[in-house]
Amino acid sequence: MKVAEAIRMKRAVRAFVGQPLPREAVLAILDAGRRAQSSKNTQPWDFIAVEDPGVLQGLSRTGTYAGHLAGASLAIVIVTPNPEARWSILFDAGQAAAYMQLAAWERGIGSCLATIYDPPAAQAILGVPSDRHIQVAISFGVPSDPKELTDPPRPGGRRPGAEVFHFNRWGTSLA
Repeated sequence: MKVAEAIRMKRAVRAFVGQPLPREAVLAILDAGRRAQSSKNTQPWDFIAVEDPGVLQGLSRTGTYAGHLAGASLAIVIVTPNPEARWSILFDAGQAAAYMQLAAWERGIGSCLATIYDPPAAQAILGVPSDRHIQVAISFGVPSDPKELTDPPRPGGRRPGAEVFHFNRWGTSLA
């Protein structure tokens, strides 16, 4: 699959069949995150791969819209230093998340981000030290509806380029 095609086709998947993912796929997804670029190559992340259904269930209760974690085959929790220390920490974590999601998509594995609204609860569930931070987890699994991997993008949903792109100065189009 070409990168441009993966970017265009990838969508959030929140319902999974519940089968375990092959170990090689889990390691490939984690490795994609590890290889993401980061500011000054600081790599300000650790990843916790969660496959235990009880732990997934607990994590699903740490975010208002994190329920999809409970049905996932895998969740990867991104752990960082204090993101208030420098703005690039969350930017870097976001790049790692995107790389992992694209690596999963290439393997027929769907994913969806979950914001963690109760970081202390997530830290307690996972045994993460108090000087580290959890803001996001990603659910992964084989989609319940296989068409989610191949259906063309839905019409609409994205603002047109003419609304989003500015050239040289704010409000200037390419025309």
